[in-house]
Amino acid sequence: MGKLIKNHWARLIILTAAAYQIAASLEGFFWPKVFWDFLTTNLDGAVRPIPILQVMNLVFGLCALAWEYPLPWIAGTIMHRSIEARLILYPVCSLTALLLYQGTNPGIYYLIGIGVYFWAFSEGEVVCPLPWELPRRPRAGKV
Repeated sequence: MGKLIKNHWARLIILTAAAYQIAASLEGFFWPKVFWDFLTTNLDGAVRPIPILQVMNLVFGLCALAWEYPLPWIAGTIMHRSIEARLILYPVCSLTALLLYQGTNPGIYYLIGIGVYFWAFSEGEVVCPLPWELPRRPRAGKV
């Protein structure tokens, strides 16, 4: 049995959340609704008449998708390899997804992915430059 590489697992969770967030934002263009409308109607201005929240969800979903399954010009950069940057951006993605009625599931998936990324960060894992590549360990004791 191999060792669980948590950042690969988190990558799959975030890829699922990003794809679902894109679908939820596209659905939100046709059926605009804020998740919290049963408590207050103050947030309705974010979805109609101008679809601000839907556009934000679409942009965040596309960015997360491009970041986790990296485009060639993103792969291997400092931003792509940084778990800390992911731990800063993905809560914002989760918040925008949780505000949209159709995006509650991707918001929860983002939170799970953030937890797994935090677990990987706390154990000292590194993100590989190419997706699904195994991390290389430095050889100790060689001069």
